Amino acid sequence: MSVALANELNQLCDEQPFHTGWFIKNLRTGGVMERYGSVVVPSASTRKIAIMMAALKAVNEGELSLSQPVTMASRFKNNDSGCFQHLQSDFVIQLQDALVMMIIVSDNTCTGAVADLVGLEAINALCQSIGMADTVHRYGIPPAGMAGYLPADKTNSTPPADVARLLELIVKGVHDNDLASHLGCTSELCQLAIDILSWQRLRNRIPARLPLGTKVAHKTGTTAKNYNDAGIVYADGEPLFLISAYTDSVPAELPSGDPGHTVAYDLTARLSRLCWDEFLQ
Repeated sequence: MSVALANELNQLCDEQPFHTGWFIKNLRTGGVMERYGSVVVPSASTRKIAIMMAALKAVNEGELSLSQPVTMASRFKNNDSGCFQHLQSDFVIQLQDALVMMIIVSDNTCTGAVADLVGLEAINALCQSIGMADTVHRYGIPPAGMAGYLPADKTNSTPPADVARLLELIVKGVHDNDLASHLGCTSELCQLAIDILSWQRLRNRIPARLPLGTKVAHKTGTTAKNYNDAGIVYADGEPLFLISAYTDSVPAELPSGDPGHTVAYDLTARLSRLCWDEFLQ
């Protein structure tokens, strides 16, 4: 990995008055860079990648079916993320559609229903089994929601390196059934996971400064002080690099007067763009 690139990435982060940690891997060369890659922070909705993979593992093992009905019960509607919180209660959709909505618009009604169906124990067990040793899922839907904030030891939490490990297994599992089996899945189910992640509608972080139409299979995560994103960036139809970027303790307003969330969004976009320019050479 380029020392100059690492220095440039770090300088961008050093300029901000909040914590930024990331783990980056060039998927063509295998080169790795990280900044606070092992520091545990609130995962926010990036945790939904692991929830999806635990659900797909259960499908592969015959415990669930992608076509089975999932009820959007009223007890899952007390949240502030996604669309289904605004719809009438107790309608039914298929599990695959619940996974899609959980990822692409970060729908927490779907998340609550899927996490309840799969079980936090199974989600945590999957994470531990693949080496995500510092990742913890404590809630299906965190009580503070996006508008609130809980420290890492009180909510769902992870370090950037753990999520990068999960993403690399998924993307490599698409063409390697042995690696897919580490997730309890098949290559076909890993491909489905990548497809769903690439349908993401929330594109104001990793993809924001990339060329229009760039494929990015990713999942964002947001609280009042966290603006995270983790995903795979593609070029010419092939995985180019993965980036797992996490901020913490982002103030509502920076000394410059800029909204903290705006600066955090653009910081991740700038990190992504620098990697894109370097790794395409």
